[in-house]
Amino acid sequence: MRHNCFRLSIMICLLLFVGATASADSFEKLLMPGKVVNGHAKYEDNCNKCHDVTDKSRQRSLCLDCHEKIKADIDKVTGYHGKHEAASRQNCKLCHIDHEGRDADIIKLDKRVFEHEYTDFKLQGAHVRVECTQCHVENKKYREAPLQCYQCHDKNPHDKEIGKKCNSCHSQDSWKVFKFDHDKTKFALKGRHKKINCNSCHMNDRYKNTPRQCYSCHSVDDVHTGKNGKECAKCHGVDDWKKTSFDHDKKTKFSLKGRHKTVSCASCHVKNPYKVKIKKDCYSCHRSDDSHHGYYGKKCNDCHGVSRWGKIHFDHDRDTKYRLSGKHKQAQCVSCHKGYVYKEKLPTKCVDCHAIDNVHKSGKTADCSECHNTRSWVEKISFDHDMSRFPLIGLHAITACDDCHLSKQYKNISMKCNDCHKPDDVHKSRLGIKCESCHNPNGWKYWRFDHAKDTRFKLTGVHDKIDCYDCHNQAVKEISIDKSCGSCHQGDDPHNMQFGRQCEQCHDTESFLHIKMFRR
Repeated sequence: MRHNCFRLSIMICLLLFVGATASADSFEKLLMPGKVVNGHAKYEDNCNKCHDVTDKSRQRSLCLDCHEKIKADIDKVTGYHGKHEAASRQNCKLCHIDHEGRDADIIKLDKRVFEHEYTDFKLQGAHVRVECTQCHVENKKYREAPLQCYQCHDKNPHDKEIGKKCNSCHSQDSWKVFKFDHDKTKFALKGRHKKINCNSCHMNDRYKNTPRQCYSCHSVDDVHTGKNGKECAKCHGVDDWKKTSFDHDKKTKFSLKGRHKTVSCASCHVKNPYKVKIKKDCYSCHRSDDSHHGYYGKKCNDCHGVSRWGKIHFDHDRDTKYRLSGKHKQAQCVSCHKGYVYKEKLPTKCVDCHAIDNVHKSGKTADCSECHNTRSWVEKISFDHDMSRFPLIGLHAITACDDCHLSKQYKNISMKCNDCHKPDDVHKSRLGIKCESCHNPNGWKYWRFDHAKDTRFKLTGVHDKIDCYDCHNQAVKEISIDKSCGSCHQGDDPHNMQFGRQCEQCHDTESFLHIKMFRR
């Protein structure tokens, strides 16, 4: 035991001796768990650079004091450490463990699962398939990778003439896929301009100061040889040179219609159209086409249209008080207008022209249009019988007019059923002559008479089973039958009228043998 105490005393003395001769850092180095990485080797003798033994929570801030760029990323919310929520808050040593040797991998970056979307350059399009080494060069930090297109794609075919913002025109999927919106420039692309290549206008990849005037590019296409000026857009459109965009209707006082649309400009505009004025009246150009030799005046457009002379443009329905319909449309003008059209007044009643065709002998007061139409005298008579005192319903609607109107006279025709249908009366007038009381115009078989509702005698008992003619046995105009029992059953009365004619006081309609019980 004394020996052990002696050894312990020696060790304490040695420690006191070492503590007196060595510095505090050297003592901490003796307790260091392992060597730091090469990047931190110069601070290995100064533990306080990274560790605060009095406050462990300061370790993250001590790291950021040296790694200033990472601290700036966190403050500005840029880069991986600034955008990744966990990386921007947690302690650095949770991911980056030191004291594992000079060559230890303190970053431990797994490229296969690295979340590039938290960086300042999100991988999209073709960039997703690019190898990391194409952007991240060896011996350079990952944060030093270029962010601008031109830094990697320095082979600029435009010779840097339009700047370095490649993404203004190109997409990340392919250089050949353009997204540049030309309409936002001072020259919006329309018509065939949308389909041509950029080089057609921007030769040698020059994009500044490109002329926007038509004549600057299309002077070789000017068939007018400059006669009509250099403002091509006044007449021509961007779809096709042959299809002119000049709106003659809006920009002049002469709207082009009919064949005027198809004739060439030079047919009318023999001289410069911007200097020589042309008369707008028809007769000035079409005098030689007037077959009336001026007899109908010079207002050709009153009758003729602009499609062809043979097709009359005059609208008789609109311009006169007499609408042309049916065969009137096919008739020649001279059939009615035998004199000077602007002075002659013609009658408008049918009988004024068609008196010879009136087979009804109704005289000049007749209104033929009530029944006939202008297509034909006998085709589809248009008389509306429903507007008369006898509307046609049921089978009457499909009956020929001649079945009721045996002569050509249509007035004063009887409207009673029996006057026409007496031969059809199977009742021989025993049920009266008011057929409509039971039957309807849809057919004789469709009758709707309800004895209980339509009369004051309800059929009960054996009365409901007997034939109609048992009671209605005489031809009459109107039905009027005595309702008392005795009027029909006098011959059946075994009492010989001793109890009167009111049989129903004792008997019912089921049988004479049923005797009612009286109560006093």
